[in-house]
Amino acid sequence: MTERRTMARRARDELRDEVLDVAEDLAVAGERPSMPELARRVGVSRQTLYSEFGDRDGLAAALVLRTTGRWLDGIEAALEGEADLHAAWVAAVGAALTEAAENPLVKALLTGYSAVPSVFGSGSGPIVDAAAARAAGYLRRVRPGAADADVRLAAETAARLTVSHLVQPPGPAQRSATDIATVVLRVLGE
Repeated sequence: MTERRTMARRARDELRDEVLDVAEDLAVAGERPSMPELARRVGVSRQTLYSEFGDRDGLAAALVLRTTGRWLDGIEAALEGEADLHAAWVAAVGAALTEAAENPLVKALLTGYSAVPSVFGSGSGPIVDAAAARAAGYLRRVRPGAADADVRLAAETAARLTVSHLVQPPGPAQRSATDIATVVLRVLGE
């Protein structure tokens, strides 16, 4: 019985990913995906989509959460991939900027530019807050003695400066990554 549930869950997860992939493609193309259109494109009933996502807003929330989660996972992997704190922040900001430049949905969610936010809502606040929370968690792990206020300030500042670079780049991404890493270390007193 457990194996059957596991297989059913796996099939459900695969279907969910397929629906979100199609919804993302449509959103990036500036289309407003309806539940019946998504059901037709994926080859499932509308009821299946409504059962999985609730409604169009539920689908949009699932897509934003998946996109944000993947973006944050990439940033966190970059942070964890470097032993030196400055190098880790340069890598993380670089990964964040690269993904946002290459993924139109990420960029749209963070900057509010393009047709995507009008399809799936706007406002980067929750995404920036999630990025700052993950960054703060990383800093607490690697600098356990750092003052909590400094950790929070460094993480939030880095997240907001990274998004600011996307909206109005002051120069090359690598320079911004280095500058943001320097700010983080200075806030931490290093």
